Amino acid sequence: MELRLYDTLTREKRTFHPLDPARVRMYVCGPTVYDFAHIGNARPVIVFDVLFRLLRHIYGAEHVTYVRNITDVDDKINARAAERDIAIRELTEQTYQDFKQDVAALGCLPPTVEPRATEHIEEMKTLIELLLAAGHAYVADEHVLFSVPSMPDYGKLSKRSLDEMIAGARVDVAPYKRDPMDFVLWKPSKQHEAGSAAGATGTKKFVEPSWPSPSGIKTPGRPGWHIECSAMSWKHLGETFDIHGGGIDLVFPHHENEVAQSRSAFHAPVMANFWMHNGFLQVEGEKMAKSTGNFITIRELLADWPGEVLRLNMLRTHYRQPIDWTIKGLEESAKTLDEWYALAADVPGEQVAGALLQPLCDDLNTPQGITELHGLRNLAQGGDRLARDEFAASLRFLGFVHETADAWNARKHAARNVDVSKVEALITARSAARQAKNFAESDRIRDELAVMGVVLKDSKDGTTWEVAR
Repeated sequence: MELRLYDTLTREKRTFHPLDPARVRMYVCGPTVYDFAHIGNARPVIVFDVLFRLLRHIYGAEHVTYVRNITDVDDKINARAAERDIAIRELTEQTYQDFKQDVAALGCLPPTVEPRATEHIEEMKTLIELLLAAGHAYVADEHVLFSVPSMPDYGKLSKRSLDEMIAGARVDVAPYKRDPMDFVLWKPSKQHEAGSAAGATGTKKFVEPSWPSPSGIKTPGRPGWHIECSAMSWKHLGETFDIHGGGIDLVFPHHENEVAQSRSAFHAPVMANFWMHNGFLQVEGEKMAKSTGNFITIRELLADWPGEVLRLNMLRTHYRQPIDWTIKGLEESAKTLDEWYALAADVPGEQVAGALLQPLCDDLNTPQGITELHGLRNLAQGGDRLARDEFAASLRFLGFVHETADAWNARKHAARNVDVSKVEALITARSAARQAKNFAESDRIRDELAVMGVVLKDSKDGTTWEVAR
């Protein structure tokens, strides 16, 4: 089955041919670990987890290397550590562990390699020295900067005009720059008053992390953001690799600058053969922002919904399209999983359906894949045993837990702080009251359940319940 992927660089969908089928290589920009990841951060994690699973299926798990980095040196990290007056390593380690727990709850496989920026300083300095030697970088005022005019086709990935790139990069008009578009590869570390980042007057000095600087610079310093990913991808995947992924917000300047650094250091025509970017995410029709009060973390959502509800809700929209994150969408995704798990319970499932793989091989068309799963479900309900087997296997392939409907319901309600045993005991008591024609007691129990947020549905087959939002 042919795999076709959309390449941001060429702006077209192309057939994927790995540089080496025995070692398929993918790099995705990971989190900056200073706070809980928000739901927008979850989108590339889920999208490229699906691609990772698909590549493993096609080429074999042992032949696919997936690298997703951890940025643990950054201005935001320094500011948060200063604000909280704690060690940077303490902040980044705790935040990293929180991130790992959250994405595991979303059904994501761990990457093959998860490198930390602070563990690759020597590789960054080596790249910087290569760029200096080739005339693509220069030293000025204790900084090392990349010379954008030294790369004639800079901007090829984002396809922006010079004016757009200058505006989009929020260019620092530092006097030591030769050109306003030049960007920092290395900078001197600073000393702050602890708490100054939070707007308070500190009494304790906070020193940014630092390492011996390259090219004979005497002042200790730290890397710029862009050089980190160039160094880590080079270390673990080589000078040129198959796929580089991330959110569309990273196309410029981050990925554009990665391309400039890596190509210039290695004199290579490309850094990655495919560049893949997922679309933006908004919440209830508005851009997500702390100022508007709709900023939602993965951790907050997991307090109300099982992780696979969030996963399915994300996959119902094609990864390149913008997504509107809504409560209604989450409720629809939960209902779909109710139906899926009720059918797939206790089914081993060995063969992933070709009907699912075909749309996934067409640029990860997960919405069409979900449509095909609904079709398989209908066949399975009609008694088609092969369809039921393929349906169960396909759910697992997409990262959905394979469990009984009862286990799913217990987990779903536990996520929303519902005491399932208490609810079921009250429903049993209400049924007994109705049989005894004690309607006053029956109504009292219904009211008690309503206070708990539980809505009852009576039918000839018995009473079912769900949690109202």
